[in-house]
Amino acid sequence: MSLEVTGKLLVKYDTQQVSERFKKREFVMELAEEINGNVYTNYAKMQLVQNKCEILDRYKEGDPIKVSFNIKGNRWEKDGKVNYITNLDAWKIESGAAGATMTSGNAQPAYNNNGGGNTSAPAGTGYYNPAPEGTDDLPF
Repeated sequence: MSLEVTGKLLVKYDTQQVSERFKKREFVMELAEEINGNVYTNYAKMQLVQNKCEILDRYKEGDPIKVSFNIKGNRWEKDGKVNYITNLDAWKIESGAAGATMTSGNAQPAYNNNGGGNTSAPAGTGYYNPAPEGTDDLPF
């Protein structure tokens, strides 16, 4: 499943050599979304792995970027307890300057361009659109 998000590069960390055969580099994006005149800010920690770690070198903290990524998850058992971990694995980063819509005007955010107030986005589309304030989405 491939998803895309546009936001601001907030923090970039150094590459970590996790094992002899695996390295990763984490970074944080600031994502802003406008809903009914209110701006909601979210922070997404993502990672680049193996030969993709160097992609981040050409960007500075504060730059608008567009990231293509996959959601990866693992399950493991330890001491009889099941644990889960989810990673947002970036595989492509582009400058987001041309398409950046960070809290400016009434433009729809690039990562939520499903037509506005639809709070029930199709599964797997990658849209994040919480119910606007005042919307009663309870089934009873």
